[in-house]
Amino acid sequence: MQVENHVSLANEFPEFKDKIHTLKMENAHFAKLFDEYNTADSEILRIESGAEHAGDFDLEGVKKQRLHLKDQIYTMLTTG
Repeated sequence: MQVENHVSLANEFPEFKDKIHTLKMENAHFAKLFDEYNTADSEILRIESGAEHAGDFDLEGVKKQRLHLKDQIYTMLTTG
């Protein structure tokens, strides 16, 4: 199984690096989404590296969850 290199949200959205930091400190909802994204990303890395066992269906579910979280985070970064 090929393991993809995942990058942090700050590296993924470098133009929002300062805003990510500010929102993590000042917005509880954003901080929760940020933590959930990192948890999902870590779980995907563990599964893809073979450190954790899961079926393809479960892996796809976690990937969809991470993508949904990323969409919510991006929306918060680009609005307001």
